[in-house]
Order: sequence, then C-alpha cells, then structure tokens
Amino acid sequence: MCKNLIIISVAILFLFACHFTPEKQTEKTVEVIKKITDPTYLFDAVSLDGWEITNFVLPGNVYVKNGEMLLEMGDGCTGITWMGIPPVMDYQISLDAKRIAGNDFFCGLTFPVHNEFCSLILGGWGGYTTGISCIDGMDASENETTGRMRFEENRWYHITLDVSAEKIKAMVDDQVIIDFEISKHRLSIRPEVSLNIPLGFATWHTTAALKNIRLVSNE
Repeated sequence: MCKNLIIISVAILFLFACHFTPEKQTEKTVEVIKKITDPTYLFDAVSLDGWEITNFVLPGNVYVKNGEMLLEMGDGCTGITWMGIPPVMDYQISLDAKRIAGNDFFCGLTFPVHNEFCSLILGGWGGYTTGISCIDGMDASENETTGRMRFEENRWYHITLDVSAEKIKAMVDDQVIIDFEISKHRLSIRPEVSLNIPLGFATWHTTAALKNIRLVSNE
C-alpha cells in the first residue's frame, strides 16, 4: 500500500472517530497521524514503508505490531535498513528501543560520519557493553568509547545520537554515554552489520522493539 493511501485511510478513521465518539479519541491516533505526515519520522508506526529488511544470514522476522517495529531473535543479526539518503554530518537521530528477549545488543545503529560509517552499540557482549564500533579498528568493547550499562528487559530507553564535524555524542535517557572527538581517528563498522549501510538497525541473538525513529538535520 502506498504511503498516500495510508495517510488518507488514517485521516478518514480519525475524522470518523472525532465525529461519532469524540470522548474516545486517543492520543495514539493523533501520534500515528503525526508520524505519517511529519517527514522527520522515519517510521510511521503502521508499516515498514521506506525500510528494507536487511538480508542477514538466518535473521529473525521483522514486522510492525501495535505501533512498534519488532526485530525478532535470529541466529545472528536481525536488522532493517533505511532506503533514504541520510545526511553525513550535523544531524540527530533519536528513537525509543527496548530489549524483549536475549542477552546481547538490542540496538546496533549504523550511521554515516563524513565518508565513513560506524555503529552505536547498546547492550553488546553479554548485555551490558555500550560504545562505537569501530574506532581505529577496535570495536565497541575495546576502544575509548567503551562503557557498561544495565539494560532491563521490556523497558523503553530513549536514545539520542548527535553527529557533527567534530564529534559523536550519544545519550540514553538523560545520561551521556559517548562524547567522542572524531579528530584524526579512523571510523569503520564490523562486517556483520555492513548491510545496514548507510543507516540501519540490527540486533544480535536478541529480540527488540523500536519506535519514534526520527532524523533531524542541523544544517
């Protein structure tokens, strides 16, 4: 179904609800319409329009349920790749993510920086490791961005990633977990998630849910 038809259908449902049962109009209905019509939202909460399920080896299923993008546990990576063209600097990506099952990374966000790519890893290496993969050939478990954070199952975490010409900054909820000066460092990605270029999400042996995915250019 094309996106225009989705917009029309949701708008009709919204008007119908307003006319006949205004007291039952929900915030969720308003949010769906906002995500469909606001171009900064990359995920409209009703379809995978604009995304391609990443062709990893032995992935889990990827689908939309209750306004969330579900990435089910596979035998390795499960992922999804945005089919648009993202900016390469001076932008912000934000989203909400949660781990539903598994004990490895539930958010592996691959993104561009200048003419290179790298990944923000949350909950890798046993479920606690955070960091950027890779910096000067070293992955998120062994470079200067490496951190540890306890992530609870079935809890939403708000993630914010800011990329500028000088630095990469990442926050989980209100906590800054990465504040990395790019300088003359070499950025790269692990081969397991190379299919997520230029912008995508992956999990590793983990089921996760994503929502409220936004991309805002600061140029």
